[in-house]
Amino acid sequence: MSAKLIHGYEVVIGFETHAQLATKSKIFSRASTAFGAEPNTQACAVDLALPGTLPVMNREAVACAIKLGLALGSTIAPRSIFARKNYFYPDLPKGYQISQFEIPVVQGGEVSFYLGDEKKTVRLVRAHLEEDAGKSLHEEFHGMSGIDLNRAGTPLLEIVTEPDMRSTEEAVAYAKELHKIVTWIGICDGNMQEGSFRCDANVSVRKPGQPLGTRREIKNLNSFKFMQQAIDYEIRWQIEELEDGRAIEQATVLFNPDTGETRAMRTKEDAADYRYFPDPDLPPLVIAPEWVEATRAQMTELPRTMAARFVQDYGLPEYDATTLTQSKAMAAYFEAAARASGQAKLASNWIMGEVSRRLNSEEIGIEDAKVDSAKLATLIQRISDGTISNNAARQVFDALWGGEASEVDAVIEAKGLKQMNDSGALEKIIDEVIAANPDNVAQFKAGKDKAFNALVGQAMKASKGKANPAQVNELLRKRLEG
Repeated sequence: MSAKLIHGYEVVIGFETHAQLATKSKIFSRASTAFGAEPNTQACAVDLALPGTLPVMNREAVACAIKLGLALGSTIAPRSIFARKNYFYPDLPKGYQISQFEIPVVQGGEVSFYLGDEKKTVRLVRAHLEEDAGKSLHEEFHGMSGIDLNRAGTPLLEIVTEPDMRSTEEAVAYAKELHKIVTWIGICDGNMQEGSFRCDANVSVRKPGQPLGTRREIKNLNSFKFMQQAIDYEIRWQIEELEDGRAIEQATVLFNPDTGETRAMRTKEDAADYRYFPDPDLPPLVIAPEWVEATRAQMTELPRTMAARFVQDYGLPEYDATTLTQSKAMAAYFEAAARASGQAKLASNWIMGEVSRRLNSEEIGIEDAKVDSAKLATLIQRISDGTISNNAARQVFDALWGGEASEVDAVIEAKGLKQMNDSGALEKIIDEVIAANPDNVAQFKAGKDKAFNALVGQAMKASKGKANPAQVNELLRKRLEG
């Protein structure tokens, strides 16, 4: 895998992502997973492992794992095992976390995405089911810490990659693609601010051809912006340490967005430190092939499948198709506009251009677009049938978006934006332009194309921008060559 070097070092990045599953109850109890409740009001006896309680597997959490495996081309293990991961921390009431170790439910698979025009593929090691821990609260207690156990027992899928990424840009693009997939198939709401989608980045550097360097794990990156900043800083820090002759120590680090720096939290543990052993309270998880096939039959069309269909059915370039399938809402908006207008590529251009520019500037999703797909389709039809020019179309779009009017044709009439398509009127304008610009005419006849463009510009100016540019080009060329 080729990679750019930073000061002679190759960057190696792997990811562990915790996706909170969209279930109403916890993975081993009936306690609610709703976000925002008062501290410790959604932790039941099972979550706290009080004496006499036993965990019971949440079937919907397993269904989410099956969906992810199918979406990523993974193997769904017919039999997987739950284990106890033992460590002491105040927000872990049992003293262990129920997770999966030797035999996870989802094995292998891959995530593909585009970085610019280049296709990248990141291999997955596994995705395993586990319960979340609680949360330690520090800020609001004036020097003391509090523990909120509402999250304890919340169902997670931990998705682990091979160390396949070679730049910060690749890492962020992978995280965005995985985020898109889990939200698309409906197993996670993807809310990074609420902790529903949290990424840990394992970062190391090495000289090309050398063994993998010592990694440091940046924990709980909950925004793509912070992810980029944290990994960039960590890369610079590790290279500086090595260049100064110091060794990198394996560690877990946190990113401080206020300072833009990472800092070591604790020495990084290895699997042996957690003393994994099979959980005696939970039998093996057995998934029948019929369940997998029934889930496959009910799966929504996946982004990569839909993108391939857009290429096939609408003749879009692969880049356009991939961009338009960044979300279900974006894909639906495009498909509605393409079908209604009969101009798929023009619809794609407008959505990736003017529509996206407006959405980004106002920081809203396409669900809240102020020009719906039907109006965009009408606008595109007026461009393709020659009623208005592209410049006029942008004026119409701006008026619709700004709420000046609600209908495309009303804006065209009110602003007098109809193109001049009358051949007789255009020929008269062209004759006048030719007569008034003998030097440009002579230069064109001498083989200078720039002179032709200048004459077109004069004709458009004389028509006050209302002439159909294609028609002007055709008539002018005929007149000059005739």
